[in-house]
Amino acid sequence: MRQSLRLSALVSALALAASVITGCGDSDSSGGGGNGLETDSIKVASLPLADGASLYVAQKAGLFKKEGLKVEIVPVQKSTDAQPALIKGDVNIIAGANYVSFLQAEEKGTLKLSIVAPAATLTSNMMNVLVKPDSKIKTAKDLEGKTVAINILNNIQSLTLNSILKANNVDATKVKYVSVPFPQMAAALEKGQVDAIHTVEPFLSDTEKKLGARVAVDGGSEPVTGLAISGFVSTQEWTKKNPKTAAAFQRAIINAQKLSTQDRKKVEEVLPGYAKMDPEVASVITLPGYPTSLSKTRIKGVADLMVSSGLLKKTPDLDSILFHPTA
Repeated sequence: MRQSLRLSALVSALALAASVITGCGDSDSSGGGGNGLETDSIKVASLPLADGASLYVAQKAGLFKKEGLKVEIVPVQKSTDAQPALIKGDVNIIAGANYVSFLQAEEKGTLKLSIVAPAATLTSNMMNVLVKPDSKIKTAKDLEGKTVAINILNNIQSLTLNSILKANNVDATKVKYVSVPFPQMAAALEKGQVDAIHTVEPFLSDTEKKLGARVAVDGGSEPVTGLAISGFVSTQEWTKKNPKTAAAFQRAIINAQKLSTQDRKKVEEVLPGYAKMDPEVASVITLPGYPTSLSKTRIKGVADLMVSSGLLKKTPDLDSILFHPTA
């Protein structure tokens, strides 16, 4: 352990002297050093989805280093899988965390939620309902009485899809949802275990390519187009203890969101690495929207929809949940 610490200190010292190690902070990992931060080391849990692309854009562009931060990325398959680690302090932030799960956890008292930065908003054809090419399911109405695979039950997918179904005069109570992890959805559809899958990129484009699957319902259509679906979340305990560090991270992510919005290629360059995606697929998939500000109105939109759908009892106190740096 001592050798490891000595090695870490040596590497950090070399980074300070040479300023050539990409993605590392300008001081050692034991504290904020001379940059005024409470700590310059952050552990961020990340999913293999396009939602959290700005985390990698920021790292690649040196935006964390510019803020004096050293960010260690911990891959996870579901944002909810990282929730226990967040509560324990084993990770400090979760990238691309779906708002539904974490707003529910906040209401249940599982954690005191702090949304540090926005991640993604829903765009047309970013999260679609796919069926086999020979399926008789042609429209939203045809989903009545059918089984649809979603990643997590009673979450963002059923929330948004139910809204679309109701807008199209479909009885959403007649649609049966089953939980299937995104990477396993294509196989479940191919084997006939489900009638349709509600999937996201990059799995969406991959399933269309390999199975010839077709879109039955645009999962990003009205009335949920532009809905806030995910963010970079932490705990209020961590952001209150480390407000300058949280603010530095927020600035880096917001700047990365701007880069992602202005230049799609910034996202395409990072997707193959962390999302294990073919570069050709990365160049054609539908990306989410990348908000460039932490908007109370935007978060309230998804919270209100959750309340009307019974996923929350009441709209949460967003003033305490959204992290805003002090002057």
